[in-house]
Amino acid sequence: MRVRADGGDFIVKASRTSHHIDREIAAHRSFLSSSTAAVPRLVHADVEAKILVATYLPGELVEGTAAEWVTSTYRKAGQVLDALLVPGEVSPDYVGNLRDRGLRSITDAGGLVTAGHLDELRKRLTNIASRPVRLSFTHGDYHPRNWLLHDGDLAVIDFGRADQRHWTSDLVRLQAQQFAARPDLAAAFTTGLGREFGEEDLEILELEWMYQAITTVVWAHGIGDVPFEEHGRRMIARIVN
Repeated sequence: MRVRADGGDFIVKASRTSHHIDREIAAHRSFLSSSTAAVPRLVHADVEAKILVATYLPGELVEGTAAEWVTSTYRKAGQVLDALLVPGEVSPDYVGNLRDRGLRSITDAGGLVTAGHLDELRKRLTNIASRPVRLSFTHGDYHPRNWLLHDGDLAVIDFGRADQRHWTSDLVRLQAQQFAARPDLAAAFTTGLGREFGEEDLEILELEWMYQAITTVVWAHGIGDVPFEEHGRRMIARIVN
């Protein structure tokens, strides 16, 4: 809800059940409190009451507008993501946990995805060796539906999926959607991001892709979202073919 008080505009989020509120509060109290990126600023939060108040950011959501298909938008989005990706701890088990969760999801996807694709995913995941990797603060849903443009500047909202992950996890949704048919958008984003992909980054990006693809199918099927379920199948087909 957008509210006005004391001459200013604010966003109020509240839920009795959603765990996303907890994540967003934690994100604001940690990494976002000192971030140089254009993000909402925390005004008040109560974890027990599951309520959050943050500053309102003016602007137009990028998704569904002409800006969604303009290279300059993605160059700016890459720059903002680079500012958000604050390095965190080295995790000894992130890769192994993600691999194992992916394997469990393959079991859940029986009958939802072709057996050949599931077998290929299982083989690739099984061959991934657990190893320590450095995590970063990640948005979790870095995508035009969470980008605002105002006077040419790009801001990011909605940190309900923020968590400590490998930095490449924030690239998967873009690669699976906007970048799929527009390599120029991907190139502009990479320029803005200003990061080189090492061999380990590419390997973990593939792991993140496989995990997000299979869990998309399972989750979407569970809530009856047929188009999103099919999107997950297309993601799987791209990674295994």
